[in-house]
Amino acid sequence: MFAGRNVLVAGAGVTGRSVAGALLAMGARVTVTDAAADRLTGLPDGAATIAGLTEPPAGTELVVTSPGIPPANPLLVAAAHAGIEVIGEVELAWQVGAARPEPPVWLAVTGTDGKTTTVGMLEAILRAAGLDAVACGNVGLPVIDAVRTHRVLAVELSSYQLYWQSSMRARAAAVLNIAEDHLEWHGSMAAYVAAKARVYTGAGLAVYNADDPETGRLAAAVPERVGFTVAPPAPGQYGVADGWLVHGGEPLLPATEVRPAGPHNVANALAAAALARAVGVPAEAVRAGLNAYEPPAHRVELVAEAGGVRYVNDSKATNTHAALGSLGAFDHVVWIAGGLLHGAPVDALVAEVAPRLRGVVLLGTDQEPFVAALARHAPDVPVHRVPSGDDEPMISAVRAAGAMAGHGDVVLLAPAAKSHDQFASYTHRGTAFTEAVRARLGAVTTPGAEPGQDG
Repeated sequence: MFAGRNVLVAGAGVTGRSVAGALLAMGARVTVTDAAADRLTGLPDGAATIAGLTEPPAGTELVVTSPGIPPANPLLVAAAHAGIEVIGEVELAWQVGAARPEPPVWLAVTGTDGKTTTVGMLEAILRAAGLDAVACGNVGLPVIDAVRTHRVLAVELSSYQLYWQSSMRARAAAVLNIAEDHLEWHGSMAAYVAAKARVYTGAGLAVYNADDPETGRLAAAVPERVGFTVAPPAPGQYGVADGWLVHGGEPLLPATEVRPAGPHNVANALAAAALARAVGVPAEAVRAGLNAYEPPAHRVELVAEAGGVRYVNDSKATNTHAALGSLGAFDHVVWIAGGLLHGAPVDALVAEVAPRLRGVVLLGTDQEPFVAALARHAPDVPVHRVPSGDDEPMISAVRAAGAMAGHGDVVLLAPAAKSHDQFASYTHRGTAFTEAVRARLGAVTTPGAEPGQDG
């Protein structure tokens, strides 16, 4: 399929390295380029390297791009103008998998928020059912590696990855939710939604969020589809009834057993169940898998508890949609928020969560929109602003939040904003929160404890 072809791999990160290795193993002639020359070391043997290319070398027959590179990148624009096909790693993986004697089954997940949690839950359910399954894609393991080693793939797909794929036909696919995000990459909300919609192309089953009308609209083109809701379900849907996750009349799991806590993670669990049952997984494996699932760090993660106050790290709540789900998991919150909003409005979020707020601590660059929204919708809630020049902003934020919190409150890091103004990543931000909490309390995580509903 790729033997003897001249392929240019754009990007030398984790994905690019896996792509180069896979192509070399199939007999392709591979060149790898990256804007940073220091990343072009330690590549698979046989790969040529050229730093900073802005147009494909003569003789290039195919370009495989890493997902973070936008389509307006000069190299990709030049390739398109030269009539050279440009694909992403997901498209490459689909083609490689489809050519195998027994192609793997793809269960694909996208959405603005909850993707990593859902594919983790899905992987756990599939494994509880005895299937050779792995979570891959945007969750960390490149799909091109997974497709050659496992029979069932729980594939997390970002809008970046979906933009470059065209052939994928998942056995079942889910769009968890749609909210404004990554518009600087896609250029418009319409383009962002169109990229997400590609996950449903040719899917055997479309799983959609019945509480999010946009996902239902996207799924309408798929003949076979099923909705999920955190309310009592309509006939045939997945939902919550009498405190249980159910499908039709069949109970799957008590809602109180879903981890991490919160209605948004109940929705993620329902989506994972629907995808797993599309390949015949029984109800008992759904419960066993969800009980075995270990939530990743920085997602509604209980860090410590002291004096009746819980400290919860949801640094992964990098937009208002994710923050709303996180804040909705608790009744009484001292909220640590702020960072880079990239123009995203926060007024509706603040209006929705105002009754839950016991205090707010703001950090980062874009504090003013929060201040204005809080003045409108929560004028009696105390607000502490960490100065932008603070050398240790998270230590200051945790100190201020802890002083505001009383017995039964949750100090919640759910920033509703990107981290790159003060931190290297959301993981760096979450780690800083965890370290600040433990330094303040002199405590360790409560063994076996999980965040849950107050009340």
